[in-house]
Amino acid sequence: MSDFSVKPVLTGDKAVLRPFTEADAEGMAEIIEDPEVLRFTGPPAAELTPERLRSWYGSRSEQPDRLDLAVTDRVTGELVGEVVLYEWDAHARSCTFRTLIGPGGRGRGLGTEATRLVVGYGFEQLGLHRIELESYGHNPRALRVYEKVGFVVEGVRREADLRDGEWVDWVVMGILDRDWAALSSTAR
Repeated sequence: MSDFSVKPVLTGDKAVLRPFTEADAEGMAEIIEDPEVLRFTGPPAAELTPERLRSWYGSRSEQPDRLDLAVTDRVTGELVGEVVLYEWDAHARSCTFRTLIGPGGRGRGLGTEATRLVVGYGFEQLGLHRIELESYGHNPRALRVYEKVGFVVEGVRREADLRDGEWVDWVVMGILDRDWAALSSTAR
């Protein structure tokens, strides 16, 4: 089992995942402020000043207990979002996954490929046993992506959050190393 201190570059047909730099702060600010991103992530807990964002994205490569990678369009190099493996439990060989894709990356398969790349890295290079996530039940695009990659619904936290005056569900999903191995062997 490796720790998360190595920050790889992962290349797919459509997307390149790479370590963040301070220079990504401006692009991520635009993505984070996108109405659809806000709808599915909620407003930030604190004001996201340019200085705070530069500090955050500039420090991602120094974190040995999590993996934050920028999602970029392979052809144009445009920053379109992020993927994150975090809440690492070395003993259980597990972690939590989250992603967000801004408007420039939607509807083109970049989010699906980015998810597949980072999940594959988690199992094949980091030796993880389990990766889990929670997604809003009213986010069908994300749920479809996660199912395509191999995550399975493990439960629903009913009306777990109040969003815009309405109660919404959290869908709990997970994928195990053996699930990934079975999916990877049939894809060859």
